[in-house]
Amino acid sequence: MYKLYYYPGNANLAPHMLLEELGVEYELVLVDREKDAQHNAEYLKLNPHGRIPTLVDGELVLFETAAICLHLADRHPEAGLAPALGTDERSHFYKWLIYLTNTLQAELITYFYPERMADDEAAIAQVKAHAEARVAGMIDLLDKTLGESGGPYLLGERFTAVDPYLLMLSRWTRMMQRPARECEHLGRFLHMMLARPAVQRTFAQEGLGEPLI
Repeated sequence: MYKLYYYPGNANLAPHMLLEELGVEYELVLVDREKDAQHNAEYLKLNPHGRIPTLVDGELVLFETAAICLHLADRHPEAGLAPALGTDERSHFYKWLIYLTNTLQAELITYFYPERMADDEAAIAQVKAHAEARVAGMIDLLDKTLGESGGPYLLGERFTAVDPYLLMLSRWTRMMQRPARECEHLGRFLHMMLARPAVQRTFAQEGLGEPLI
């Protein structure tokens, strides 16, 4: 049985949705960030970076959200969470998953933690503002891609592991001046994703309230 270490609404949200989509047995273990539990000795044995999430699969311990999502897709090929190996669709799947984690998620982290990039208040405010502007450009690109793909999912007609990831990161923009939900194609995608029973169960289990996106 899988064990997913999580904190509500954090980067565990995407693999949590995938576990619900798969319908497999798993255990949720809260890592209470309010008590700095991600830095206690027990958790650091699993994840030396002190970040969330971590997935335990038997003797295997994984961190990094994208790696966990790929692992779940590979462990359960019958679920079709990723296109077949060697296909063009698989290459696009890799492209967008890496774009989401390396580009959009990284910029979102800068937005939420600008104090990591500067010392004085004025510089921190500038870092945050520039990060939000860059995030807006990335969201525009994803909105355009959804429109051009023919949808309703990021890779077209087929639901894959990149879609919960896109929902998770889009949700993180919900308090920005121009949140992802206001984009034409992305907004439609987000509402469609929220209608999925697995997504609804995940949000309920993590206790996430309005605004959901």
